[in-house]
Amino acid sequence: MTDRRNELATNLAAVEERISSACAAAGRKREEVTLIVVTKTYPASDVRLLHELGVRHVAENRDQDAAPKAELCSDLDLSWHFVGQLQTNKVRSVASYADVVQSVDRLKLVGALSSAAVKAERELGCLIQVALDADAGTRGDRGGVAPDGIDELAAAVAEAPGLRLDGLMTVAPLAGPFAGRQRAAFERMMEFSSSLRAGHPAANMVSAGMSADLEEAVAAGATHVRVGTAVLGVRPRLG
Repeated sequence: MTDRRNELATNLAAVEERISSACAAAGRKREEVTLIVVTKTYPASDVRLLHELGVRHVAENRDQDAAPKAELCSDLDLSWHFVGQLQTNKVRSVASYADVVQSVDRLKLVGALSSAAVKAERELGCLIQVALDADAGTRGDRGGVAPDGIDELAAAVAEAPGLRLDGLMTVAPLAGPFAGRQRAAFERMMEFSSSLRAGHPAANMVSAGMSADLEEAVAAGATHVRVGTAVLGVRPRLG
């Protein structure tokens, strides 16, 4: 376990240096950017080591993996972020441990999350997931609402009992006009964030950027970056 702790510490230090350098280059303070470590496919023991090393925000994308992991780590002061596409039949479970659901992309999900949060007597932070490659009125291949659907979803979240509108999330698109243009994609997200904050001033969170493109996200103004591989290593192939 000492070897694994050392490996994680080394990787975390490297990611921290990348974030700090990106902040300096953008004229931002380091504390303006929160690191979320994506722990999907890795065991609870890694989560505990990360906590020892100072990590306080972790993310998962599959409830069947996240729920038992969160239970095993329930004694730790961690904020759990759910970042995967979420089916309504998993909402009750996710609402029992997640602090923030970053993948809200349809009205049906808003209603289900609200009901589950109220029953669990919890408040869930919600991010509207935006698909920059989706046509108007559609959803992206990897989840997310088209930009023209942001306002309707945001209003629904803001009015829903048990939910808190925290902001926006995106993944750099692989297709469409922003493919291969991460900086431009993230800058477009910041424009959407500015528009959102005009009506919802507290919804100032922008979750964007991962291991390969966190610098572009920080440069654009993202408040949170989601880093997995750069901290935990290359994930084993599933199946």
